[in-house]
Amino acid sequence: MIALTGANGQLGRLVIDHLNKAGAAGIRALVRSPEKAQDLASPTVSVVEADYDRPETLAPALAGVEKLLLISGSEIGQRTRQHKAVIDAAKTAGVSVIAYTSILNADTSPMILAKEHRETEAALKASGIPYVLLRNGWYLENYAGTVAAALEHGAVVGSAGDGKIAAAGRNDYAAAAAAVLAGDDTSTRTYELAGSSAFTLADLASEISAQTGREIPFNNLPADIYAGILVQAGLPQAFADILADSDTAAAGGALYSDSPDLQDLIGRPSETLKDFVRAQVG
Repeated sequence: MIALTGANGQLGRLVIDHLNKAGAAGIRALVRSPEKAQDLASPTVSVVEADYDRPETLAPALAGVEKLLLISGSEIGQRTRQHKAVIDAAKTAGVSVIAYTSILNADTSPMILAKEHRETEAALKASGIPYVLLRNGWYLENYAGTVAAALEHGAVVGSAGDGKIAAAGRNDYAAAAAAVLAGDDTSTRTYELAGSSAFTLADLASEISAQTGREIPFNNLPADIYAGILVQAGLPQAFADILADSDTAAAGGALYSDSPDLQDLIGRPSETLKDFVRAQVG
């Protein structure tokens, strides 16, 4: 039996699709509100309640599970506690291996977002359960709003300077997770999952320009100015600060790796910047 948390999210749904294509016989979709995820149910997929904030739901949801994909939660600041509750329940339930969606270069990354991932990785190590670290790079989808804003305002803005970003599509990371879960290897190991090619935000601006026939420059801004623009666009201050911090870290290489792990796991190059921009402007 393979189970995954956050199964009703965008990544979780894609992982289930890939597991189904791989012929996985037993998949358990762990969700906070089963009534909102019944469309996931099928002869091969069962939908079960598992609420990070209600630990009593976790061990029963994991009973009989051999492999677990712990998809990192979305509540920044609460994730270490929530993830540890799942890990503890997995140990109680006798889960054989846990795969966890961490962040690229987690052990060295200066990003604010990396802290909870490091803490979760430490909790996995302390659990004694074999684990697989899926250190996902930045999602290309993170730039959907950037492309839309560039089309509206005529510029790409950010604080990443000349930093290279080895991003890939969400579907690529889902395919990698499914490949790990469907495989026979249950040993502890780490994958640095980076896109097959990297780009700068100036490259992103150039690609938008090429596909629209407009002159779209990249304006590199101080982090506080960039965060202010994000707040003006409607983001909460705390989240705007995190995004600006991530850009600043990217300027120093935090979102870059030349690791071939992602391409090796999925058996093909990851989605290109060109294809991503084409989908956004189309």
